Amino acid sequence: MTERDLKELLDTEASRINSKSFIDDDPVRFPRQFTTLQDIEIASLLSATIAWGNRKMICRDCERLMALTDYQPYAYMMDEGYEDLSPEMNIHRTFFARNLQHYLRGLRRIYSRYGSLQEYGRAIDIAADEAPAWRLVEGINHEIAEANDGTADSRCLPQNMRTTALKRVNMALRWLVRNDGIVDMGVWDVIKPSQLYIPLDVHVGDTARELSLVSRKANDRRTVVDLTERLRMLRPDDPVFYDYALFGIGMRL
Repeated sequence: MTERDLKELLDTEASRINSKSFIDDDPVRFPRQFTTLQDIEIASLLSATIAWGNRKMICRDCERLMALTDYQPYAYMMDEGYEDLSPEMNIHRTFFARNLQHYLRGLRRIYSRYGSLQEYGRAIDIAADEAPAWRLVEGINHEIAEANDGTADSRCLPQNMRTTALKRVNMALRWLVRNDGIVDMGVWDVIKPSQLYIPLDVHVGDTARELSLVSRKANDRRTVVDLTERLRMLRPDDPVFYDYALFGIGMRL
């Protein structure tokens, strides 16, 4: 396949999937329910955190999670409503209320001092880092540990920044940063769409290999970087637009 043919395929498939009809069956619909930045950020992080497995199950459990917060995630966090939960309550697969408590304690520590996650990202200068998502997660992990007596929690966010693909955080950042007015919300300006990285999972990785966009077999950080750099050659200002194409190719969507 020529470079021109490849770009045409990716552009066509991405435009097909990146439509309003995509929203209803995707966890992005949950942060899109809110209007304030803080609610959107928290709903994005929590929905993305449990976004693994069957999409129907993910959306069911995201709905339950938002209901726990009475559809006011920022107020719920700041009022420490999560402390009333039974730690053993299951939220999604291997993510339990105790993990949610760990996460929201850490986020509350951030919001109490910075007002929003975006301002925290600005304070730790994620825009100056060649990998803003990984820098942001390093910071959030530090805050979670500080808020939980030094205890980290890999159910909230990955711990090994050297190898993790950060699929779910990269997806949340796509929602927050991309601003084409279709699916993604574009409420952040702390980083640009050109600084985003592909949310890499098994299907996206397999599709990318079938199209010879990458050759490495591991779905890890290095492959995310290699794939995103390749896609930047096709669309420098907005490489993760092609996440829609890689997600949609081969799936009945």
